Amino acid sequence: QVQLVESGGGLVQAGGSLRLSCVASENIFSFNFMGWYRQAPGRQREFVAFIRSGGTTNYADSVKGRFTISRDNAKNTVYLEMNSLNPDDTAVYYCAATRVAYTYWGQGTQVTVSS
Repeated sequence: QVQLVESGGGLVQAGGSLRLSCVASENIFSFNFMGWYRQAPGRQREFVAFIRSGGTTNYADSVKGRFTISRDNAKNTVYLEMNSLNPDDTAVYYCAATRVAYTYWGQGTQVTVSS
């Protein structure tokens, strides 16, 4: 059973930064994609960013230029560096890891941005 453990969420003022971490229980090379999603109250879960096993990345338009996804293969960890945060970024952020056709999810970490 794959386990993904997120950390790094918290309360930050608008304009501030946070770095989320996601530690996987398995070698992250085994996953085709690793990424981040978020879900705000009353809204559907939405894509934020992903990184392929080869290292290429993709971002939602709403976070391009502000968020950066990266990986440390030796630590089986994926990061999400979030800058210039605004209240619209408030959500529970979930780590996801996809292998073939199955996606594993973490338990989520809360990010709250105050105005």
